[in-house]
Amino acid sequence: MSPPSYPIQLAIVEDDARVRSLLQEYLGHQPEFNCTIVVDSVEALWAELDLSLPPRVLLLDVSLPGQTGIEALPELRKALPGTDIILQTMHDDPERIFQALRAGATGYVIKNATSLSQYKQAIFDVLAGGAALSPSVARKALRHFQPAPSQQPELLSPRETEVLQALTEGLSEKQVAARLNLSPDTVHTYVKRLYDKLKVRSRGELLSRAAKGDL
Repeated sequence: MSPPSYPIQLAIVEDDARVRSLLQEYLGHQPEFNCTIVVDSVEALWAELDLSLPPRVLLLDVSLPGQTGIEALPELRKALPGTDIILQTMHDDPERIFQALRAGATGYVIKNATSLSQYKQAIFDVLAGGAALSPSVARKALRHFQPAPSQQPELLSPRETEVLQALTEGLSEKQVAARLNLSPDTVHTYVKRLYDKLKVRSRGELLSRAAKGDL
């Protein structure tokens, strides 16, 4: 995986003016980021996208006036294939988590449980190929959507199965390497094999299928 190009272009869609201002103020002053779009609705986001380059990372509120973040996700994924989308919300109920993963979110953070520095780390996590999940979200996702046994258990080697399990827990490739005592390059090779064998094209698709027990 190639390293990101700095500064990272960010878009923030948040209808709470206080939260929006805090995120823009903090992230906009980090040397790694450039907040190119800061709006209060999906409709305003579309208008800005017509005038700006696509963001590398999008922080998208779930509960928005007009079209909600989850409702907009499928269309946004099609329009912004190179953008990682992190949903932010006050809710961590399993159904919302499932909808977000199935729709293509690469992160899901709880606003009142996520510090500004943790937002920054969440962005770095998705850029590194991980899935940015608040701890409570990760626990509920793993408990509620524990991947079902593979329909073709002989398809994956024991090591590939270990890598797959770590990926579905939201670990980045670097974190998988540390857990399994492998080099990052070796883990990256295993990930490419998993994509080929399981016929998925992205981390989001892999997590979505794992959440549905469809691996």
